[in-house]
Amino acid sequence: MAVSLSVSVSLNGGRAAADGGAVPLSPPDVVESALGAVAAGAGEVLVHPRTPCGRESLSPRVVGPLLEAVRGAGVSVPLSVSAGIGAEPDPAGRLERVRSWTVLPDRAVVHFAEPGAEELAEALLARGVAVDAMVPLGGEGAGPGAEAGAVEPAPGALARFLAWPVRDPGRIRLAVELAVADPALVAGLRWLPPVPLLLFGREAAAWPVLRLAARCGAGARIGVGDVLHLPDGRPARSNAELVSAALEAAGTETAATTSSR
Repeated sequence: MAVSLSVSVSLNGGRAAADGGAVPLSPPDVVESALGAVAAGAGEVLVHPRTPCGRESLSPRVVGPLLEAVRGAGVSVPLSVSAGIGAEPDPAGRLERVRSWTVLPDRAVVHFAEPGAEELAEALLARGVAVDAMVPLGGEGAGPGAEAGAVEPAPGALARFLAWPVRDPGRIRLAVELAVADPALVAGLRWLPPVPLLLFGREAAAWPVLRLAARCGAGARIGVGDVLHLPDGRPARSNAELVSAALEAAGTETAATTSSR
């Protein structure tokens, strides 16, 4: 059965070298991982750019060369970067960084649980960068691999997004991090502004949420930035392996949903 699930791959997230060899940190490893994930079926690539010493960064001297390397290697799907406090703690500093980018990503993840999210999203849109407005639901939304300090009760982040007056379905997507794969949480999103929806979870929630996304027709995210194991509990060897497993799981979920109707 053909799988229509749109999968974004989170190449490295807030991970570090201690999380294992499957986590790409250096530009060559990011390029190799992106190529493998796209070949496996990923439709988008999300990366947290890093300095040579491994620190997350939004500096144009880090972001630009990495994007050029990935695109130059032949990755033609949309490229996203995370514009969170893990890379730049100061809201004004984040604005300065994105306004100084000389090479632009296709999308950027803006965490609406973080201060200055609205201004940051507007600055990105002004530069022609689409925005994933990230909000957590069903929990604090901060677990292993999450950006440091990105902790706020979920209703606060969602309320901030709803109060944000910018509505452009062509350039804004609501990226919802679910702590649990609760269909009721997703059903409650139906009354929200009509923007595309992407669902993802981290660690234990990653695979149940991906299956939920397949059932409800939302986009999904997977990758070592979110989870280090396959659905059967085995350690993932690469992002490509996770993407392949995600599409297989989505196909099984879709078949089960169809047969139950």
